[in-house]
Amino acid sequence: MSDITFESLGLEEGLLTAISQLGFTQPTPIQEKAIPVLLQGTRDFVGLAQTGTGKTAAFGLPLLHLIRKEDRFPQALIICPTRELCLQISNDLVKFRSKKQPISITAVYGGTSIGEQIRDLRKGTQIVVATPGRLIDLIERKAINLEQIEYVVLDEADEMLNMGFKDDIEFILKNTPNRQSTWLFSATMPPEIRNVSKRYMDKPFEITIGKVNAGNANIDHQYYQTQHVNRYETLKRIIDFNPGIYGIIFTRTKADAQDITEQLIREGYDIEALHGDLTQVQRDKVMARFREKSIQLLIATDVAARGIDVTGITHVINYELPDDTEVYTHRSGRTGRAGRSGISLSIVTPKESYRLRQIEKLVNTRFHKMDIPSGKDVCRKQFFHFIDKMLQADISNGEYETYLPVLREKFENVDKEEILTRVAALEFDRFLKYYENAADLNLRDDRRAEKGARAERSTGRDTKGRSFSSTGNYQRLFVNLGTKDGFYKASFLQFILDMSDLKKEVLGRIDMRDMNSWVEVETNAAKKMMKAIDGKNFRGRKIRMNDANTGGGRRKGE
Repeated sequence: MSDITFESLGLEEGLLTAISQLGFTQPTPIQEKAIPVLLQGTRDFVGLAQTGTGKTAAFGLPLLHLIRKEDRFPQALIICPTRELCLQISNDLVKFRSKKQPISITAVYGGTSIGEQIRDLRKGTQIVVATPGRLIDLIERKAINLEQIEYVVLDEADEMLNMGFKDDIEFILKNTPNRQSTWLFSATMPPEIRNVSKRYMDKPFEITIGKVNAGNANIDHQYYQTQHVNRYETLKRIIDFNPGIYGIIFTRTKADAQDITEQLIREGYDIEALHGDLTQVQRDKVMARFREKSIQLLIATDVAARGIDVTGITHVINYELPDDTEVYTHRSGRTGRAGRSGISLSIVTPKESYRLRQIEKLVNTRFHKMDIPSGKDVCRKQFFHFIDKMLQADISNGEYETYLPVLREKFENVDKEEILTRVAALEFDRFLKYYENAADLNLRDDRRAEKGARAERSTGRDTKGRSFSSTGNYQRLFVNLGTKDGFYKASFLQFILDMSDLKKEVLGRIDMRDMNSWVEVETNAAKKMMKAIDGKNFRGRKIRMNDANTGGGRRKGE
């Protein structure tokens, strides 16, 4: 353990008192390395670290130290991808700040009254925490002046670029001409992040905590292999086998999230869905219930889950592996935070085996293959969980003594074993009946699984676009959207499925370029996708989607 203390990093006394009262004793690795550099206030900085490593304090404490308390205008700007993260950062800064000379912090984000936020800004503030879209609205209304901003922080920069905020970030950086330094924090370092740092930063000081894209050492990565038709039943069995679970289930599309949620609710599970169709008020209610642990499970798409930071999550479940391997890092990073352990588990079909190996290489971690629990295993686990829960129940309330005479009379001629059996029957009748003849969901023939994976790899186009499916009835579509529009393959996949309300099973290979993409779609679904997407607008540009072989989407040489 390091001997470095917060006192030795050079922070002012008021901040040291505040964080000491919060229970902060020693800085985390990123705080230890970042704070001395950022306290200079003149050095551009790039910090690469996973979520949950203490990044907010790493940039928040130096900002609070550097702000001139006598000047009541925005001196620092923190940009982050989502409303949830915006509120979390501003709340953390309020906790960190000195009680003697409190610094004014204002959060501005979409989904709530812009008029109220404008009034807050006019009262005078020193640190603004903002989401890109709302900040640009305020700039265009001339409700905020960034001319005197000295420090700009880009938090979760890779998430912002993945969500299509590249142009917004560049616009904001152009509107802060007098900044002394720019601090960029990110979990991964895709080329787009590197380009932003080259264009807008001057020889930044760069630190990496752990390996770039590496998985959190506190997370156990597991996978369960089964056939596609058994995916939902496998999910249900995993949930039942972990009765104390508090987790997030990730799906690729909002349709999947909604379908699975409805099925699980019908079967009596405490679960809510988080997807793009929810209003901000609905989203806030779902997140409040999840944070309070009123619901045990949250099911979410990757886009909807951006910026969620909830402590104590025990499990992240990948209902399906993401297409973009970097997305896996963000998903798994929701658990195993602040030194706690967590489990990231994935349900994998034979066709996804190759993708599992890609992710293993990315996070530099070997995944543990787990057997899907049998019905008897589930019942046994639930039974012992119930017994432990019963033995730990608080019976100190004197009110129970009132009922003891009645209980003694009722059970006078019933022995202890029968009472216990009846209690167990009340609790486990549903489980015992459901799992009485439960099938084995495990994929036992590993050679057949690998053969299936090889078969999938042999179909479709490779990343160079050289050949399309030799099997399967697919139609190839052209669309004038690409990586320059802020898409990665995973976010593009979700975008076209959400727009068309189609299932991912209808898709073949996707080939992306800077300005255009080519998509394989099952022939009977292609017309529906074109009708849903062609002619729609994306960020002010009309989308064109048509048959690649007849509609002008052919490339040279084809």
